[in-house]
Amino acid sequence: QLEESGGGLVQPGGSLRLSCAASGFPFSDYNMSWVRQAPGKGLEWVSSIGKGGTIRYSDSVSGRFIISRDNAKRTLYLQMNRLNPEDTAMYFCAKGWMTKDYLSYIPGPGQGTQVAVSS
Repeated sequence: QLEESGGGLVQPGGSLRLSCAASGFPFSDYNMSWVRQAPGKGLEWVSSIGKGGTIRYSDSVSGRFIISRDNAKRTLYLQMNRLNPEDTAMYFCAKGWMTKDYLSYIPGPGQGTQVAVSS
């Protein structure tokens, strides 16, 4: 089970930190990813972190977002800086390694945390 939190309304240029609390599986053994879905659009891969620490970002967030994990706390994080209106979306965490060309995730009911960037 994965539970996202930390979303909210922020002004352009602001920051937010998302968290994803994991339970029911051996978190440290899994690659983890963040994906998002903007209003009226499909799912978009944001970032992935491997169980060994390898990290990748989509071009749209590289240099602004930082993914991290705390295996002792079974928690995945996404530090989002210099947010802009194009970052407005529902953000989901997911098990597994993903890329812009490979995204395997179907959001369940009640999942995700909403981020809105607006002045």
